[in-house]
Amino acid sequence: MEKNWAENLPVSLTVCDTEGVIVYMNPLSLKMFSKDGGSMLIGKSLFDCHKEESNKHIRKMLNEKIGQTYTTEKNGHKKLIHQVPWFENSEFMGLMELTIRLPDDMENKKR
Repeated sequence: MEKNWAENLPVSLTVCDTEGVIVYMNPLSLKMFSKDGGSMLIGKSLFDCHKEESNKHIRKMLNEKIGQTYTTEKNGHKKLIHQVPWFENSEFMGLMELTIRLPDDMENKKR
């Protein structure tokens, strides 16, 4: 996977393979997960990093090649979590998670 485009993304990007093994973390992802091991997480299983309830969702996404999107709040900061399958030459390769910190005063536009 060519990853150079992801190095300067203004969001955290974590990528796993079809077995749930972390294969890439961009600089913001490394920073976000620094207390959990940062770059040492590359090569580790997502299933070792999450509780069983989350692992059920990860397995479902991997098995069905689907994503999910939700918001979360921790320490007063809201984040958008966007998990999607990624493909290379039409072949399912795993999942990508983009984590976007949301501004406290974010406008909601209905169109």
